Amino acid sequence: MKILHIMAGGKHGGAETAFVDMSIAMHRADQIIEVVTRPNDVRVHALESADIKVHRLPFGGKFDFYTAWQIRRIIKRFQPEIVQGWMSRACQHIPQWSKRMSIPRYLTVARFGTPYKLKYYSNMQYFVALTPDIQSYLEQGGIAKSCLTQIPNFAEVEWVDTPIHRADFDTPEKATLVLGLGRLHPDKAFDTLIDVAAKLPDIYVWIAGEGPQRAELEQQIARLNLTERVKLLGWRTDRAAVLQAADICAFISRNEGFGTVFIQSWAQQTPLLVSNADGPRQFVQHDMDGLIAPIDDVEAIAAGIERLRKDPELANRLSRNGFKRFQNGFTKSVIVEAYIDYYRAIRQQEALD
Repeated sequence: MKILHIMAGGKHGGAETAFVDMSIAMHRADQIIEVVTRPNDVRVHALESADIKVHRLPFGGKFDFYTAWQIRRIIKRFQPEIVQGWMSRACQHIPQWSKRMSIPRYLTVARFGTPYKLKYYSNMQYFVALTPDIQSYLEQGGIAKSCLTQIPNFAEVEWVDTPIHRADFDTPEKATLVLGLGRLHPDKAFDTLIDVAAKLPDIYVWIAGEGPQRAELEQQIARLNLTERVKLLGWRTDRAAVLQAADICAFISRNEGFGTVFIQSWAQQTPLLVSNADGPRQFVQHDMDGLIAPIDDVEAIAAGIERLRKDPELANRLSRNGFKRFQNGFTKSVIVEAYIDYYRAIRQQEALD
């Protein structure tokens, strides 16, 4: 099947990473893939290294007519069967098929990971919701059930060629190491994780990510005299290695439509603690495959970390159960197959196959 993935995207982010992972996974599953995205050294390099054709466009503001014009030209040349948009800015630039294009009919599909305003998706015919709550949001917004499905993200289980040594980040081998992973943005509550580190003097914290909150977090770390125990690692492309180096993954976002980090933690069998943000609470089962704490509750988050630190049997049980959840419903093969099956189903529904 010929599939065109379109993502504007920021410099860093979870949706941007999922876009790259999915495009490469579909390509390796013998689909014919091209992508359109903003210029980005990390994203474009990863895609082109996988032998995927990348079209770089600016995705500017409302007066950027060039991007929409070029997307139309790319579609006419490539003649995809599916055009999938990632996030609202990309979807606004995707044209619906018309006879005037003089190409075979294609269908537009929006991947919906956050309850964005539907007015930005007027060109989208079909929708993939990452969570049951987002599916309900779309149904309440008037999207017909026949135009909608729910498929979560998958976690890429990367081969770890070079393990991370704690000594590289001045972290003792026997210390309890807690990992925060994601974009440095207030939604991710890394400031709360730093407050937790101040409360628990026996733990070290690595925060792997980059984003607009870096300077603020650096100031907080310095103010609390935590420079020896809290490390900002920057944006990492070796997610598996970082997770394997940690004793606990703390994914305690304030706002999270889905949040692939909890699946990545399951996949690497790293004991997991999450907040009850919208995404994780729909999947993580407390005391079964992870611990759940209230958003921004420093006391509860610290208590959860202490439980995992002091009870290796609990940590191992959560890790084992989380890995089973990953294997049964969140592997790359399962999710890619679900997408391809959905594409085929909607094309059959439209009598295009």
